[in-house]
Amino acid sequence: MFTDRQLDNYAEVLLWGIKTARDGQYKKNDIILVRYDLAALKLAEILQNKILEQGMHPLLRLSATSTMELTFYALANPAQLVFQAPGDRELCEHLNGSIYLHAPESLTHLSVIDPRKIGKAAVARKPLRDILTRREEKGLFGWTLCSLPTPAQAQHAGLSLKDYTSQITKACYLHTAHPVREWETILKKAAAIKKWLNSMQVAAYHVESDQIDLMLTPGQQRRWVGVSGHNIPSFELFLSPDWRGTQGVYYANQPSFHNGNYVEGVRLEFKKGAAIKMQARKGENFVKKQLSMDTGASKVGEFSLTDTRFSKIDRFMANTLYDENYGGRYGNCHLAVGSSYTDTYAGNPARLNREIKAQLGFNDSALHWDLINTEQKTVTAHLKSGKKLVIYEKGKFTC
Repeated sequence: MFTDRQLDNYAEVLLWGIKTARDGQYKKNDIILVRYDLAALKLAEILQNKILEQGMHPLLRLSATSTMELTFYALANPAQLVFQAPGDRELCEHLNGSIYLHAPESLTHLSVIDPRKIGKAAVARKPLRDILTRREEKGLFGWTLCSLPTPAQAQHAGLSLKDYTSQITKACYLHTAHPVREWETILKKAAAIKKWLNSMQVAAYHVESDQIDLMLTPGQQRRWVGVSGHNIPSFELFLSPDWRGTQGVYYANQPSFHNGNYVEGVRLEFKKGAAIKMQARKGENFVKKQLSMDTGASKVGEFSLTDTRFSKIDRFMANTLYDENYGGRYGNCHLAVGSSYTDTYAGNPARLNREIKAQLGFNDSALHWDLINTEQKTVTAHLKSGKKLVIYEKGKFTC
């Protein structure tokens, strides 16, 4: 596990993350929610100390254990499944920051649960997430998250706990004397690539690999974002395309652990923006029910690319946070079905409302599920001028 010095470094990087992720400035008496799994208790204690020293109010919430989650979904009646505790809405309306410390004790504990129950609970919680999204668009809220090593994750990744911990340490620069400086350097390099991508007038992106042949339309007033502090680590650059222009086949060659379930070999065929055919070698029933939880669940919310020059992650981690930032030999792309990110809007996100988002093709859903491909691939920009430009190949952006 981590040394005390590495845990302190982790806390510093997470505080850098929420400050970088928020447009507005933090100030004294701001409320920062620290939600943590039991195995992350020590890091939560360090964060509490640092947040208090900065004059803000840390609000610490222990997440439900795997047993608690399983009990809830197994026993909850329809009313209990969608119940929202008094005060939850009020809390969301006043939060200024959120840090989630992910340290799961199980990755497959909900595999015996009907996926429709999981989806119903997610839809019921979506109004709370919408409040936080709106606050973020106004510069009033910032969030970040991280992961800590646990035996369950290491086992599913086929790594020893020591090697799993080493991957996290390396990816987040926790072994360095000044990890925040390392992140500032990555942020600067990523900014140059984003500037290059956003200078183009693109009609569509064509993604090709051995098992992918997909067209995506960025849509109006879009921009590439990423390395924003939201996730620690995060090396991906992404945009939320106009979902209506998605056509073709996407394949996730990386397995995925999602909502307590395991899936493998997910293949989605899109027509007129929606997934019309869904297949998986393992967990196909779960995939189909997740993508039917609401009208936006079968549509695209995000497309992402990771440059192997940035990411030091070179092993499957059985953790989406790491797997979507995989570097390795060919980098990775991921496609998220479900909700869009409005920070990819090129204008002022505070001016967006439900009607404008719909007009621009920003997808809305209670689901956001990242599906990852690490094959060698080429991404070609079809420019509005009629020219074509390869923007990504052999795991790297071409600028």
